[in-house]
Amino acid sequence: MKNKHAAKTAPVEKVGLHPRNLHRGRYDFKKLIAASSELAAFVSLNAHGDESIDFSDPAAVRAFNRALLIDVYGIIGWDIPERYLCPPVPGRADYLHCLADLLAESNGGVVPSAARVLDIGTGANCIYPLIGHRQYGWQFAGSDIDPLALANAQGILDANAGFSAAIALRLQSSREAIFKGIVQADELFDLTMCNPPFHVSLAEARAGAERKWKNLGKAALKKPLLNFGGQGAELWCKGGEQAFVCHMISESVQYSANCLWFTTLISKSDTLPAVYRALKKAGVQDYRTIEMSQGQKKSRLVAWTFLDESRRRAWRAESWPVHSGSGAGVLDFV
Repeated sequence: MKNKHAAKTAPVEKVGLHPRNLHRGRYDFKKLIAASSELAAFVSLNAHGDESIDFSDPAAVRAFNRALLIDVYGIIGWDIPERYLCPPVPGRADYLHCLADLLAESNGGVVPSAARVLDIGTGANCIYPLIGHRQYGWQFAGSDIDPLALANAQGILDANAGFSAAIALRLQSSREAIFKGIVQADELFDLTMCNPPFHVSLAEARAGAERKWKNLGKAALKKPLLNFGGQGAELWCKGGEQAFVCHMISESVQYSANCLWFTTLISKSDTLPAVYRALKKAGVQDYRTIEMSQGQKKSRLVAWTFLDESRRRAWRAESWPVHSGSGAGVLDFV
């Protein structure tokens, strides 16, 4: 389907983003301010004479995201409480586009619009379900251990017509479980996705933030802890992302027939060897590592499945209308 935004997209400037990512061009701050006037207070000329914001300022990043979601996706009422994770939208969109390609492999090259997705740790920002439903028409369940985060996410859904019917939020009552208590015995998901907490401690999270400020040319001690915010469980857990993802893989064995592809982001490349060992131990049928980048930031996602080729073909036949979806393009959404 033709992308109705193509004619309005600025020349490609950003390196590494997915070809379908709507954020590849320069940001049009005049247009963004027209979408959300509060952004104007944070926009100024940078050292190159271009309009921009201070990306080390949490309030600026939050206002920028709100304007971006209104302008690009038609999503209104987006906000997060103070100190909650404020996601970089272009990178989050890239994860979804990579997952769409993964599903298209099993659907004759066509992205299925009937997909059901579980977002583990959806957070107060609910960014993956919001963009995934708007761009691809997918249905989502979003889980989190924080009831305040889920209450905020529900407020965003309620502000956008049809979203509450397409996106269900579920409270994870156990800090030791990932799928247990969330995935029902007879429930099927085409995908699971997760942006795991990647630090091993708050001290490591603070050190990472200080490095980020220095890269931005800022004085670390004069800035808030994190420019993108984040509560404890959003940023760190015992053992960091390696322990979290390996536990996720181990637990996924119990739900091997409930999902076509399990996936997770991996922030640190040195996490991968332990992840590969965990996948081998779990007895997966297939796994993929998909590289992603946004400017100088490099990351990747790992996907695994317990279904062999014949069972994947059967899944497609049972779960998706023949060649349903948007193919290589982006679904119309406004």
